[in-house]
Amino acid sequence: MMPSPCGTTAFPTSHIDAMLSVTPSRVTDPRRTRQISAMDHTISGIFRSRLHVVLYFKSVSEEDSGWFLAGWAMESLARALSEQQPMLAGRLRRGVDGDGELEIVSNDSGVRLVQAHIAVTLSSFLELLKEKEEAEAQLVSWKDIDEQSLQFSPLFYVQVTNFQCGGYSIGISCSLLVADLLVKENFLNSWAIIHNNILSSINGPKTPLFYLPNLKIKGSSPTGLISSTPRKNCGQTTHFKVTAATANLDSEMCKSLAFLCIEETESKLGSKMDSELYLFVKEKSEVIKVEKCSKHGLVRPQMSLKSQLTCADWDDLGASDIAFRVGNKPVHVSHWIGSVLEGLVMAIPSASKNALGMNILVTIPNEKEEWC
Repeated sequence: MMPSPCGTTAFPTSHIDAMLSVTPSRVTDPRRTRQISAMDHTISGIFRSRLHVVLYFKSVSEEDSGWFLAGWAMESLARALSEQQPMLAGRLRRGVDGDGELEIVSNDSGVRLVQAHIAVTLSSFLELLKEKEEAEAQLVSWKDIDEQSLQFSPLFYVQVTNFQCGGYSIGISCSLLVADLLVKENFLNSWAIIHNNILSSINGPKTPLFYLPNLKIKGSSPTGLISSTPRKNCGQTTHFKVTAATANLDSEMCKSLAFLCIEETESKLGSKMDSELYLFVKEKSEVIKVEKCSKHGLVRPQMSLKSQLTCADWDDLGASDIAFRVGNKPVHVSHWIGSVLEGLVMAIPSASKNALGMNILVTIPNEKEEWC
């Protein structure tokens, strides 16, 4: 194991065994686009930030392992992208012959599927997280979007990590430019349902075609590549819900809600938001607006608006109920927003189909980025 930057006890390091691209199972036609409304000076910030979700599962049978899951995911993830959300497999580009506004196009370029292993048991790792939360960054993969080569930068990564003696994790990394699709459309749950349907319909051998242990050359050792994941310099995030009465947000209303949520977050965490922050708002179904603004320039709302805002929890997003094998729900779920160098507020429509509403996430960066 590698020593930590502080000279303290190191935590286990994950090693990559394979990295593949998964494209939608069918050609997306017609292609969909999403406009990114952002000023030039906000670009570097929106290319770095992403939402991470890690789900931890115990193995309930011999065929319930990360190797099996990743093998079948080549098919189930491809179907989920095609049937549920092909935009996650898309890429950023500049419109009008490459010289215009940013947009995302569902061009079927694919998502990254990473297979990895880590030399520690699942139970030991979960115990480790109580003291060294940053160790969790080993379970997700991400590479910052390259502004000069947008067409080669995935917006969505999945890392399946196998622990010793059974157990595995599914780590999701998603650009904040499409994070609302992951949350509002409940993509992970849809993928899990498709995955279970595939498993239940198998009549022949239950080993997937892409089963990495069978594909390795006999006697060969793992690649030894250390997962180049970012450390968890994520800051602290609080989650709020807005009632239906204020669900249709205009720009001024959103800034008023951002002001309220920042005040509540600062009071709850005892930390102050930076004077400059990024504000992500899904204005319409095919447009997301990103604005860099001053905290002190936000609109102070009417007092009546505060009564329509409630504190929520990451668990309200539903990841704790996701099962890629019937009955085997996660034993632990983590969420965080990564690479937050300045304050951030996101307004995401509610995932509920029965009621209107909005999720608002507020992230205050850590004062220190070091591990210790």
